[in-house]
Amino acid sequence: MIKLADFSAVVFDMDGLVLDTESTYFIAWQQAANAMGYGFSDDFCLSLSGLHYNDIEPKLIEYCGTEFNLQTFNRLSGDYWRDHVDVHGIRIKHGFSELLELLIRQKIPYCLATNSRAANALECLELAGIKDVFSIIIARDHVQHGKPEPDVFLKAAEVLQVDISRCLVIEDSHAGIAAASRAGAVSVFIPSVAQADPLTVELCDLMVSDLVQLTNAFSQ
Repeated sequence: MIKLADFSAVVFDMDGLVLDTESTYFIAWQQAANAMGYGFSDDFCLSLSGLHYNDIEPKLIEYCGTEFNLQTFNRLSGDYWRDHVDVHGIRIKHGFSELLELLIRQKIPYCLATNSRAANALECLELAGIKDVFSIIIARDHVQHGKPEPDVFLKAAEVLQVDISRCLVIEDSHAGIAAASRAGAVSVFIPSVAQADPLTVELCDLMVSDLVQLTNAFSQ
């Protein structure tokens, strides 16, 4: 069993791990697609989990065809997303507050490493009411390549001044776990989908059902 005391820092993903943003993206994507005369299945939306938008665009074209208007889709999905979060906000994932308290008590540094752009990440954190929780945020615009490449985690370790092998990365997507593995970090996988990809399970060092289970394991 992985012990928290074995690590010098903890690195959190944001979308689907700290914040329940992915459900808001899926709603907006499906509404935008419907408005354009297309249909996005839940499985297709889930297949985009953890990817940066530069990597999502070719998947949209592959799924919808070359005539699919990305500019219109981006505009509509952005409008629908804003309408949704203005009404409903963004939920914090269950167990995050308890794990954060544990890290603070044990004086273990932590940061956020996300495939989102910095401005988007800050906006989402503010909508969730936790904009001041992370003093260090490594975003997609801070590195050359997003997940599944290792850049964001290597940058996080550099900023934290901790060897990457002493960093515990907590992720919910295959792209994130693949990035952590390539970086040389130890990873915890908390699947954001009911049926986890067997390859992701094989790549991670530990899989738990949610942040509550992870906090309880660390507290023992």
